[in-house]
Amino acid sequence: MAALFIGVDAGGTSTRCVVAGETGEIVGRGHAGGANAISVQGPSANLLAALRSALDGLDTGRVTAGVFGMAGVRAAWPAVERAWREAALPGKPRVVPDMLVAFASATAEPDGTVLIAGTGAVAARIRGWRVTRRADGHGWLLGDEGSGVWLGRRAVAAALAALDGRSAPTVLTGRVAEAVLGAPTPEEPELIDEIVSAVYSRVAEYGPAWLATLAPLADAAAREGDPVAVEIVREAARSLARTARVVDDGTGPLVLGGSLLTQPTELGRLVRAELDGGRHPVPAGDGAAGAAALALRAALPPDDPRAAEGHRRLIRQGGR
Repeated sequence: MAALFIGVDAGGTSTRCVVAGETGEIVGRGHAGGANAISVQGPSANLLAALRSALDGLDTGRVTAGVFGMAGVRAAWPAVERAWREAALPGKPRVVPDMLVAFASATAEPDGTVLIAGTGAVAARIRGWRVTRRADGHGWLLGDEGSGVWLGRRAVAAALAALDGRSAPTVLTGRVAEAVLGAPTPEEPELIDEIVSAVYSRVAEYGPAWLATLAPLADAAAREGDPVAVEIVREAARSLARTARVVDDGTGPLVLGGSLLTQPTELGRLVRAELDGGRHPVPAGDGAAGAAALALRAALPPDDPRAAEGHRRLIRQGGR
């Protein structure tokens, strides 16, 4: 009976699951809402939904191994264990840092560096498919400098500062108000109270990860040349580049992951410029495919050529 390997990439805003066969061919995919144990309430439900979607029509008894890439490995384990059990899957899965699956989604090399900027932000040094050093990734309250949540919070703060006169006018004021209130807005000072109330209500309902939905406002305004937004995005780029340099020793591939760095964003352009030094960053692909590759590698002897071959096939199928 051919074995199946499960890979899950659970972020703050979405969860992706891949089921792969022994040769690395993807035979199932699933998607669900965010399952970051730090910023999302009740993550096990979305993990379970992604698993069931990907395994639909497949024999769950063939599952041999599973790897979940998540921020906060220790905090994530209870949700992963519950979802795995409720999906009636055999054995026990493994939970690894999300930056490791991002790295594995882009390269079959065992050593290198990865920088991620999505809902959160973190950089890590990888050796032998293990994270040996990391910088930031401390969550929205204590770090994640340059992340989507960081950008979204700064966009709202800039809009409010412009409204009450603490900073220069910015197009972010109108765009944040429209995004948050979704309707014609009242005049000042009521507008300030309306924005503050709406933002706190959204965060209370959806968690801090919701702030990342406002990050594109700052990025677009910076691309258009709004001085306030330009400074916000430049600061984010400097912070991310500094985070990467802390762990990067200049050897092996440099992988850039997270939607803010893999999509054609102004932030991504500035980060690449900051990191320019002869390195040619590789964009991460599907983190779920990277997680499945790690599951496949864990089940095979290290020198088994099927491990590297299956890994490379998963990278090609995972896309970028």
